[in-house]
Amino acid sequence: MPYISNTERWALITGASTGIGAETARHLARAGYSLGLLARSRDRLEEMSRELSATGIRTLVLPADVADTSQLRGAVETMMAEAGRIDLVVSNAGIETYCPLHELDIEQIHQTINVNLTAAIVLCRLVLPHMRAAGSGHIVAISSTAGKFGPAYGAAYGASKAGLLSLVRTLRAEYHGEGISASCVCPGFTSEGGMYERMKADLGHGTPKAMGSTTAKEVARQVLRCAERDVPEVIVNRPPVRPAIVLAEMFPRLGEWLIRRTSRKFLKQVARSSSRKHLRRAA
Repeated sequence: MPYISNTERWALITGASTGIGAETARHLARAGYSLGLLARSRDRLEEMSRELSATGIRTLVLPADVADTSQLRGAVETMMAEAGRIDLVVSNAGIETYCPLHELDIEQIHQTINVNLTAAIVLCRLVLPHMRAAGSGHIVAISSTAGKFGPAYGAAYGASKAGLLSLVRTLRAEYHGEGISASCVCPGFTSEGGMYERMKADLGHGTPKAMGSTTAKEVARQVLRCAERDVPEVIVNRPPVRPAIVLAEMFPRLGEWLIRRTSRKFLKQVARSSSRKHLRRAA
């Protein structure tokens, strides 16, 4: 039988072994959440579990590939059997792909959509019956500013992240009044994240000032804020990206011109660097 406390809150985090996922785990642990840690690497998850045990919370190590529905289902079932509840889900696991669409391998397109979007929808499908039975729950999807403006050289990636925005809006509409809600966190390029660090190593520099960036710690802080305050959507990036995205939504042609002027050259460099390497995937 699972141990269930009246005050214990459990969060399930995918992609929990590195970057945003790992920092979110640390932040939620400090806030008192017990954690189900899901990623492909058991070794990294066990390292995280040992680190987080110092905070006094409980952890479950859930090695699984989010793109494998049977593994994802097994992880949710294990968490329900051991913890008895899932109060918060942070859908963070993802693939980063930047490449001209006419050169992008078709299998990479399928993988990007499957991991970034389909797996998130499947995860929601698996946890929602448990949240409905409990009468409460919150889902936070880690999207990207790429999902807001459609970056050059990021067709599959941007489309998958835009899909998460739509998913969250649907969940908020569909489960309103049932104690269940959802939020979307949209980071820009994130230091301490896999792609940002590889990009600096490949190109010798970070993002241009005009594009801004953020940190994994700030993203984690916003995840908790969304869960506690039911914030529908938040962009996590230093100026001037946020006002540019707002401008693009109000005045699409002007916003398109501005974003193209500030980002296209840099993203072309990223795409060239990425095309020389295999598909990059979070652990």
